Amino acid sequence: MFKILKWFSFGIFSAVLISVVGGYIYLYVLPKGPELTGSSIVNPGKSSFVINAYTDSTRKRIRVWTFKPESWKDGGSILFVMHGMARNAEDYLDAWVEIAKRKNIFLVAPEFESEFYRITTNDYQEGNLKSFFGWSNPESEWAYTVVENIFDHIVSTNNFSNQNYNIFGHSAGGQFVHRMLLLKPDARIAQAIAANAGFYTFPDTETDYPYGLRSIATSLNKSLQMKLVILLGEKDNNSNSGVLRQTELAMKQGKHRLARGENFFLSSKGYAEQANLDFNWRLIKVPQVGHNYKKMALAAAEML
Repeated sequence: MFKILKWFSFGIFSAVLISVVGGYIYLYVLPKGPELTGSSIVNPGKSSFVINAYTDSTRKRIRVWTFKPESWKDGGSILFVMHGMARNAEDYLDAWVEIAKRKNIFLVAPEFESEFYRITTNDYQEGNLKSFFGWSNPESEWAYTVVENIFDHIVSTNNFSNQNYNIFGHSAGGQFVHRMLLLKPDARIAQAIAANAGFYTFPDTETDYPYGLRSIATSLNKSLQMKLVILLGEKDNNSNSGVLRQTELAMKQGKHRLARGENFFLSSKGYAEQANLDFNWRLIKVPQVGHNYKKMALAAAEML
């Protein structure tokens, strides 16, 4: 019996070790992403290019979808469009194309692709602050930093004079956008719109990330001064719509996305008032719309 238990324990230990080592190699050693493309010059119309996601490493690459209206000129509006959980950046870009033509907006849609998007959230909507295994990543590898890197690349490669950009995200993209403002308040964001996020990071220093900000170094003073719209569909009140996190801490935020968004805004506003901080966030509800990124894009466009 002792030998059986010994071999059983050894087998479990070996399986865990192989999983951890294999995961580490996959996440941190093997290059990931599509093949690099030659030119990143953005011509009018729809296109895409692939660049290194990090400025100090070549081990992760990212595809970036773009749409440039024929009438767009240097210095015009640039909008980052952040996809949902399915990592379908091209679909999100397509939802904005007619809007971009009408309002003369340069669209940029990064694709944070992952074969394991159904079970991993740390690498995208939680900003890649930590790996799937829990260890911390440097800020240079945060997903929020990747957005800044893409902006720098587009501006420098195309000789644009733009100093800032707008950003819109829906569902998991809404999670991404509001956390980017909280954790990277020096980002060059002029206007941010976080739509129908599944759950939020509250200005709560007693609760661990991603539900709160305990042990997270950031400047809420700067974050609360940035222009952020919490955009909520009035009919996004079905907890069975899409994939909604049901953990204890998530459920404390509200039973559905609408309630969670309302509670997040009120909590943030209350924090700002108590700390006597400037507060430039707004809460806007969209009538007759549920968890639909195309309809939320139409509503968001009127704010740009």
